[in-house]
Amino acid sequence: MKNKINFNTSDLEKMEKQTVVHLINSLGGFKSVALAGTSDLQGNTNLSVFSSLFHIGANPPLVGMIFRPSPPERDTLRNILSTGFYTLNHINEQIYRQAHQTSARYDRNVSEFDAACLTEEYKNDFFAPFVKQSNIQLAVEYKEKIDITINNTTLVIGEIVQIFIPGDCLGDDGFVDLEKANTITCSGLDSYHKTVRLDRLSYAKPDREITSLLDR
Repeated sequence: MKNKINFNTSDLEKMEKQTVVHLINSLGGFKSVALAGTSDLQGNTNLSVFSSLFHIGANPPLVGMIFRPSPPERDTLRNILSTGFYTLNHINEQIYRQAHQTSARYDRNVSEFDAACLTEEYKNDFFAPFVKQSNIQLAVEYKEKIDITINNTTLVIGEIVQIFIPGDCLGDDGFVDLEKANTITCSGLDSYHKTVRLDRLSYAKPDREITSLLDR
């Protein structure tokens, strides 16, 4: 590798805005990426790709998602707050281009499901639509909104209330094999990646050597 380049705050301020956006968004490493499916009270659907998802807790099962400042108006956020329900759908290798297309700014009366040629799927009487082409689907109920004043973003916290996973991707200990489910990841705003697992390790304790769970 080449010698490391150093940037400070002054350097960032001199850069073009979009260059800084790409640089800073890439520094967090690989991220979860999923499609958030919503509907308004009139049945108009919305679909949007998010790479700001993160795990908050397992009991209750909570996930967080960051929304950028408005305007422009965020249809997904408005639908979540007005209905209380949304879905999170893992993106796989077959639909990543369509998923990326949902980041385009369509008019409010245009469904990104239609624009990106993805299929709405309703099941188990859940209010919000799933993406049929997604292999792992989560039904989420809105729980809390936190306004982050430092940059005018919004954190939405939801509780996972239903899970749909292919049977051959779920281990006996509850571990989900994301590679077998063909779930992809992303870096920055527009780079999508497949993964290769290095190992799965035992629970770390001070008096016990780390072992590979894959050897069992």
